Amino acid sequence: MADTIKTGTILIKEGTLLPEALRLESESYLPGWRLVKDLDGYGLDREIQKTGWTFFFLAGEIRATMFGIDVQKMVRRAIERILRDPKSERFNSLEITRVTSVGSERFPGVHFVTVSANSRHIQKSLILFGAKDLQELGPTRMDCRPNQSRGTVGGIDLPLQETMRAPNLATILNL
Repeated sequence: MADTIKTGTILIKEGTLLPEALRLESESYLPGWRLVKDLDGYGLDREIQKTGWTFFFLAGEIRATMFGIDVQKMVRRAIERILRDPKSERFNSLEITRVTSVGSERFPGVHFVTVSANSRHIQKSLILFGAKDLQELGPTRMDCRPNQSRGTVGGIDLPLQETMRAPNLATILNL
């Protein structure tokens, strides 16, 4: 298993809707998650884009460190910990960005393994949030009042900042 988990490895949640034209070879890795074979994150992104779907990337790395003797088991436990992270819950894929193993100088045979990953999401729409998510978030449109005073910048008539209210992206993304 340690040889199969490397930088670029993709895990997809079982039951994820995928484009009909996309043929993926995968194997079960953890309960509820499948390991994509023969494609890394870039390759899968290209294949998904060919079908007109989107493979979103959420910035912000999730990391887990384990120590022990069996490197394969430590990598698996680190991935399990990453998948339990609340940041991973809303997304249906995970891309492994780094796997490092360091031996302990003090205790021979004991290793420290760190696995880093990013949440990814496969869906048909170009907008990350589905209709259900938007209903939960409430109104997020910009509130422009047409009869408010306007300012000019460089000869261009623009609405003043007080007349426009943009949604807070941190609130939308639950960061």
